[in-house]
Amino acid sequence: MSKVYFASARIKKWKYADSMPGKLERLFKEVNLSTYFEKDEWVAVKTHFGSEGAHRIVRPVFLRKVVDALKGIDAKPFVTDTVRIKGLAYLEVANQNGINHLSVGAPVVLADGLYGNDNIMVKAGEIIGEIAVASLIYDVPAMVVCSHIKGHIQAGYAGAIKNVAMGGISSSHRHCGWKCGRGAMHTIGEGKLIWDEEKCELCLQCEEICPLEVIKFENEQFTYREADCWRCGRCARVCPEGALTLPGDDERFMKALAETAKAVLSTFKPNKVIYINFLTEIQPECDCMPAADVPVIQDQGILISDDIVAIEQAAIDMLLKAKPLPQSAASELGEKTDNILYDLSKKPYLIQIEEAGRLGLGSRQYELIEI
Repeated sequence: MSKVYFASARIKKWKYADSMPGKLERLFKEVNLSTYFEKDEWVAVKTHFGSEGAHRIVRPVFLRKVVDALKGIDAKPFVTDTVRIKGLAYLEVANQNGINHLSVGAPVVLADGLYGNDNIMVKAGEIIGEIAVASLIYDVPAMVVCSHIKGHIQAGYAGAIKNVAMGGISSSHRHCGWKCGRGAMHTIGEGKLIWDEEKCELCLQCEEICPLEVIKFENEQFTYREADCWRCGRCARVCPEGALTLPGDDERFMKALAETAKAVLSTFKPNKVIYINFLTEIQPECDCMPAADVPVIQDQGILISDDIVAIEQAAIDMLLKAKPLPQSAASELGEKTDNILYDLSKKPYLIQIEEAGRLGLGSRQYELIEI
């Protein structure tokens, strides 16, 4: 049975040791980072930089504590993510959201290069076949995965598995494009966008949200550069009338997440990756969107484990016990909901956890140790 360490977000004593940053420091002492990481070893601190307008990410103060803890055992940490928009723009978004070398105390770099196509193909399984793992993540010997727990329009629940799977690979490959990258998980078949002219009100939200600027309306007709599209699905997500759709399969997507997470983690030796789940500012949507809604569930705290399946199950168990926050998207569900993230997205998110367990990434059985 795997151990999952937990620090509650509730503060009952007004002293630093009981603050969230203070509790994170105490969690590191319980976990003993030196059992995972060696002196002078490069360690990737994998997080999500957020988006312009989406500020509810893992806050820089927590990333700084992770970096400081790694430096405390003489490891060499750096903070990283993969390209989600154009590389230089993404680094500026990180800076706007408070993530830079001064705030986190370590270099902040893009794992797949400025163009998002610096990657290495890795075998991934029956659904995906091969996937383009970011070269920096492929090469680095160790990693701390810092995940902001939240909802997700496709995954339903987004935590460590989603962070490793979708965040550890590139959006595209320089030769086989989206079919070897993140887009392979998003779609089925050819993954072509479908536009319904009759439903379209020409609000142009899809054009505005496209990170690659591949969507255009010419003479009130929808067009996009299919070869350049990453299949991220943001355009379909924001369409208020459902005039734009990107074909997908929920079960396949969830299983593909687990399969791709396994591919990314296969590039590390045993006991070289630990996971930190931040159950804070739990909003209904991914941090890659251009805005952040108010939290739908009250802050729960911080979880740490070396078992990706156990920590995900522990996080979900906590969320299932939570009540919807007033004046949020969850409050519109009413008090009867007992599965907030599912009721918001209607996505069978547990499949990703079950599949990760089936693939041998960890155990859903865990011992929760609260400090």
